[in-house]
Amino acid sequence: MAIVEISVTPLGIGKMGVSEYVAGCLEIVQKSGLSYQLTSMGTIIEGDAKVLFPLLQKMHEAPFNKGVERVSTLIKIDDRRDRPHSMQGKVDAVLSKLE
Repeated sequence: MAIVEISVTPLGIGKMGVSEYVAGCLEIVQKSGLSYQLTSMGTIIEGDAKVLFPLLQKMHEAPFNKGVERVSTLIKIDDRRDRPHSMQGKVDAVLSKLE
């Protein structure tokens, strides 16, 4: 199972806010049925890498489909194959060290 963090940013749109583009990308994630977590700086998604990569491509393309001419996309991937892991499991592991 892989965990990815993606941030899709349209450039040159003539305004500061990008929430409508973020919402468009989030709709794509919701339709996928995968587990995800929206954060203030990106979206974290977990699933099989073979499913995630096409999803990431769709998210990257979403602003272009709304007329944007330039998009910057940052992707971070944690693909662990030695044992199962999850978004919540990673958070719990850190929090357990604080107790």
